[in-house]
Amino acid sequence: MKTRSNKRAPRYRRRWRLGTVTVALALAAVAGNADEPEWQDRLNLNTSTRREFREIPGVGIRMVREFMEYRPYVSIRQFRREIGKYVNDEQVAAYEQYVFVPIDPNEADAETLQQIPGVDGDTAAALIEARQYADAAAFLAQLTALVELSDEDLSVVEAMLTAEEEEEA
Repeated sequence: MKTRSNKRAPRYRRRWRLGTVTVALALAAVAGNADEPEWQDRLNLNTSTRREFREIPGVGIRMVREFMEYRPYVSIRQFRREIGKYVNDEQVAAYEQYVFVPIDPNEADAETLQQIPGVDGDTAAALIEARQYADAAAFLAQLTALVELSDEDLSVVEAMLTAEEEEEA
């Protein structure tokens, strides 16, 4: 009779432990105890890979599939609505610390514009009021007239904007 080695826990226990760690990381993120990524490290919901999404605390294979199923995202509201079908509002907010929806300056709603560092509800309303923007440079000029941004923040905003060339193709 062979005896079972105690070196490895049964498969169901390993899964439970992994799940516990994942939940602990997610709760820490919601509670503000986890390090929030820098703006430049946030993932574009429309172009990030499955592997990149798996780096987000609390995101498993199923959530990666859900993130990718609803592409292309056109607003942060869409992300909240679709992902909110699977997790509570607190968890959606925790995920938002790691991702962004690309911004079309002429189409984005106020909530989506508020993803930009330093943009609040009033600033978003002013940016919407000043539409139509001829190009990204015109939008950035209006933004910098309303919000003081560092060079680093400005480069982050440029990366968040949708590319006009992609839309025309």
